[in-house]
Amino acid sequence: MTGKPRLRSKAATGNRIPSRDYLPAITSPRLPPRDYHRATPRLARTGVSATTARLNPPPAHPPAASPASPASPPPAAAHEIAGWRRALLWPLGLLLKAWGRSLRFEASPEDLRAYLKKDVPVAIVLWHNRLFLAAEIVRRYRQGRPAYALVSASQDGAWLTAFFSLAGMRTVRGSSSRLGREAATALVEVLKAGYDVGITPDGPRGPCYEVKAGGIIVARRAHAPMLLIGAEFESAWRLRSWDRFYLPKPFSRVRMRCEVVTTDQLADRDAATAAIQARLLALNPDRQLADRPASGARRADRPQKVGTNEPVPPAATE
Repeated sequence: MTGKPRLRSKAATGNRIPSRDYLPAITSPRLPPRDYHRATPRLARTGVSATTARLNPPPAHPPAASPASPASPPPAAAHEIAGWRRALLWPLGLLLKAWGRSLRFEASPEDLRAYLKKDVPVAIVLWHNRLFLAAEIVRRYRQGRPAYALVSASQDGAWLTAFFSLAGMRTVRGSSSRLGREAATALVEVLKAGYDVGITPDGPRGPCYEVKAGGIIVARRAHAPMLLIGAEFESAWRLRSWDRFYLPKPFSRVRMRCEVVTTDQLADRDAATAAIQARLLALNPDRQLADRPASGARRADRPQKVGTNEPVPPAATE
């Protein structure tokens, strides 16, 4: 019978794969398994690392770890706030933004010139209990230059990071107790990239009004000046925290002060630490501590209204 060969249907063949004899010889024979590692390696394709196991098989006898150099522990992970918890912060962030904008800042022309120094990135230094003003200081005086704040890697720092992001500030996670070296290096890189950084020299857990050298080291390494921030509150609540955190009352006046510390003044670290602590104490007069009677130590443990001797009702500190 002549003519074209009939094609058999898929059902007739039973989905059988044709024999190898009918396939064209388009592939080269594989090397035997015993000769695999002795074959000449091929160049890696795009996107494949030269350190992958496919190009660099593991040695038959890996070297033993030296007991004198134990493996370093993995870096501690910073806590994060996400999901519904972050959604809860949204109305709180709007409230605190409105609260901060209601404050009436007062600054002398000299202080204002220091606040508006934008020719170079600076390290903004303020006491931990004045941290409520940080976002508003950046918004009013440092527009056009993003600021990064050093925040603890703990769970409390995660909430503060989420709040700062809602307030328009960025954060570098770390503290003197966890991720300290990594955080300091990150702050130096931020300053060298042209951005401001915020530092609380007595944070994250005190002692209150005691300057630590970490912020000075960061400024020296980045060759950046420091802005010392001062704030005197007309009327404020104080929390029962380790630093007696200030919460200025809405629509109250805040006397703002500022001084510039040049890079030359940071040459001697110990002398700079003592000088900065003295200047910060002078720029931030704490009238409540100055006017506190010696016999009222137990009564002073309760939150006080700034400038008065009247205890604040517990509900006012919530």
